[in-house]
Amino acid sequence: MRASTAGPVITLDGPAGAGKTSTAKEVARRLGLRHLDSGALYRALTYALLENGVPEERWSDLTLQELRALDVSQVARGGAFEVRVGGRLVDEELRSSAVTGRVSMLARVPAVRECLLELQRAAGAQGGLVADGRDMGSVVFPEADVKVFLVADLEERARRRVLQDGAADRDPGTVAAEAQAIARRDEQDSRREVSPLRKPEGAVEIDTTGLAFEDQVEAIVDLVRRLTG
Repeated sequence: MRASTAGPVITLDGPAGAGKTSTAKEVARRLGLRHLDSGALYRALTYALLENGVPEERWSDLTLQELRALDVSQVARGGAFEVRVGGRLVDEELRSSAVTGRVSMLARVPAVRECLLELQRAAGAQGGLVADGRDMGSVVFPEADVKVFLVADLEERARRRVLQDGAADRDPGTVAAEAQAIARRDEQDSRREVSPLRKPEGAVEIDTTGLAFEDQVEAIVDLVRRLTG
C-alpha cells in the first residue's frame, strides 16, 4: 500500500500490556495522523449489550444484524475518534469492571469481529491513521504502509497494567495476579479461531521491556518516516 495523500496507515499490534494504545496515540499526535483505538470499539459493543440487558449466554449466537442494531459508531474528532452507542458519546463507561471482565469473551464471537471490521476499515479508508489492537496488521489493514508488533515480558506487562489501574507498583501479589490474568488472555487470543493474535507478515517487532515510553515512541516515528518518507 502506498501512503495516501492524507498520510500512511500504520498498525501497532501486540499482546495485552505491551503499550499499544498509549504509544499509538502519541505516535499519531507527532505525525499529525488520527488514532484508532480498536479496543474501544469492542468495549463499546460490550457496554451496549450490557445496557440492553442481552444475556451473556446469548452473545455467542448474536447475528450481524442484531449487533448492528446496537448502533455502535465512531466519529472523527481532531486526531481521534469519538465512540458512540445509540448516538451517545461513551468514554468512562467503557472502562468499568463489568465491561473489562467481558470484552475478551465477546471478541471471540465471529459476528462481532465482522461487525467491527466494517467500522475499522471505514476509519482507515482515507489513510492518515495509526491503529492499535491485536489484528490490525494481520486482518484489518493487511496492506498497511507500516506494521509494528510490540512485545514485552510478562512481568513488565503486568506491572504496567497494575499501575494503569492505580495500584501500588511495590505490591508483588497484585502484579503476580495480573500476570496470571494476562497469561490467560494471551492464550485465549493466540488460540481463538477468529483473528488469532500473531505477528503480522512484514511487521517490525519492537521489545518495549527495557524501553522508556519516549524511546519506543521515537523508534516508531523514526521507522515510519524512514519507510514512508
